[in-house]
Amino acid sequence: MLIVIALGGNALLRRGEPMTAENQRRNIHTAAVAIAPVAAEHRIVVAHGNGPQVGLLALQGAAYKDVEAYPLDVLGAQTEGMIGYMIEQELGNLLPFERPFATLLTMVEVDPDDPAFGNPTKFIGPVYPKSEADRLAAEKNWVFKRDGQTWRRVVASPEPKRIFEMRPIEWLLERNTVVVAAGGGGIPTMYEKDGTRTLAGVECVVDKDLASELLARSLKADLFVMLTDAPAVYDGWGTPQQRAIRSATPDAMSVMAFAAGSMGPKVKAACRFATATGHAAAIGALSDLSAIIAGTAGTTVAPGRARIVYGNGD
Repeated sequence: MLIVIALGGNALLRRGEPMTAENQRRNIHTAAVAIAPVAAEHRIVVAHGNGPQVGLLALQGAAYKDVEAYPLDVLGAQTEGMIGYMIEQELGNLLPFERPFATLLTMVEVDPDDPAFGNPTKFIGPVYPKSEADRLAAEKNWVFKRDGQTWRRVVASPEPKRIFEMRPIEWLLERNTVVVAAGGGGIPTMYEKDGTRTLAGVECVVDKDLASELLARSLKADLFVMLTDAPAVYDGWGTPQQRAIRSATPDAMSVMAFAAGSMGPKVKAACRFATATGHAAAIGALSDLSAIIAGTAGTTVAPGRARIVYGNGD
């Protein structure tokens, strides 16, 4: 099978954890231990989040006053290389020496007229108390929104339209390469409106799950898996009535409400992939990856199943 695996940002740097290279490498090693058995049996593409990393680079850049801070598209490219390097190395230490690896800096086209530019929603960077968020908003003209009990910076997150590197990705997969691509949703780009077809970077972050879905759909993947820190998608999350959804059709999932900043994009991506391809998409915890692929853990979204099946006897 060809499986596209999207690692959530929390699989790389856990919420509230110091954003050090050592912590990131340790977490990526844990992810590699879960992914390696799958890569041994299947062709895989690994995508990943980069919200904490981009936010950290933005903070570091803003602290250096001698030059203007680098824009988000450049920071996205930097994190694609950094995280891809660590994933390659940690997986390479677990798989046979002969298995090839490649990380592709992946440009993703967005629409300059996307309404998301008028309503920033994508969380990046660390969490802050309200007082610190207010100070940074005034000082750097950043936008903050509540994320649980804390506050995080938000930026525009337009829909991905096209992935430019599809041909080299397909070429590498034909040669059984483990490919790391579309990291952090890819590098956001758009064509200038001057009629010259000039491609330029954009100050935004494309949602990793939607970009990974576009990648999986374009590759005609057999399975699309999004890994997060939750064991499944929950109906009524955070309430006494919450129930784990074991499987559902895209139609049933698409009419349910999920948090816009966390599970919402994953459910949207899963429904989009299953509807467009007729193949399954799944959401669940990194530690359950093998069971998710077997269909015995996580939440599976696919056509032709019972509309909603709840897990754990609920």
